[in-house]
Amino acid sequence: MKTALVLEGGALRTIYSSGVCDAFLDGGLPLPDYTLGVSAGIAYGVSYLSRQSRRNLQLICRYANDKRYMGFRNLANPQNRSYFGLRFAYETIPNELLPFDYDAFDAYPGRAEAVVTNVISGKAEYLPVPRREAPNLVLEATCAIPLMFPVIEINGRPYLDGGCADAIPWRRALDQGFDRVVVVLTRERDYRKKPGQSDRLLTRAFRTYPGFQETMRSRSERYNACREELFALERQGKVLVIAPEDTLGCSRTERNLDTIRALWQEGYFDGRREIERVRAFWTEE
Repeated sequence: MKTALVLEGGALRTIYSSGVCDAFLDGGLPLPDYTLGVSAGIAYGVSYLSRQSRRNLQLICRYANDKRYMGFRNLANPQNRSYFGLRFAYETIPNELLPFDYDAFDAYPGRAEAVVTNVISGKAEYLPVPRREAPNLVLEATCAIPLMFPVIEINGRPYLDGGCADAIPWRRALDQGFDRVVVVLTRERDYRKKPGQSDRLLTRAFRTYPGFQETMRSRSERYNACREELFALERQGKVLVIAPEDTLGCSRTERNLDTIRALWQEGYFDGRREIERVRAFWTEE
């Protein structure tokens, strides 16, 4: 069987899936053959693949209220132009303050991919996550929330947050031949996405990119349909889904450490509860 783990994004709300992954590590669950994530799903997910349990929880608890990590001052800085401090988040933290284990990540024998959205076409692309690159432009691009990040260029192509085009990329895992797909969501099962208040701003900001504009206009409808199809496959036993019962109102830029810790703990408990079911799903003939 070819095993896969798909991780939804959600910026700091993704601390839920970090809790799930930390439970998998603590429980000795083997790493999957393929890990695919969107935005913070894969940006946090690489710490799972490097087997650094609780690293993401430490990172967010230390730096969620640090202006170098996130805040409007970073967005106003012409050298940064992002709500998140790009150099601080993608270089200083992993290389100096809370070291990322590049050797362990490099030793991961499976495939690790991040979803990005091509701004010209508006379509999703699936890029391999570099094992030792710093700064990691692929991770920057997959996390690049429109209007909160600059467009990230990779090999001359402009990219933004992968969640714009493919927020829950379980189809990609199946299309690649992985038949034991576990999906970790960061929204409750009854959640329905509604058109955002920023849609009008996005229409103006990206008026020269009609493909991307159309992607953003249809995002809510596509997201809801994607979840419905995913849950239908779950009922058929073809995928396994783990989702939070309550995200506790945690926002993408959450600063309340009690909320962050509680949501991580919810994910950890869910991961511990589901670990034997996941183990059986990944190993059954």
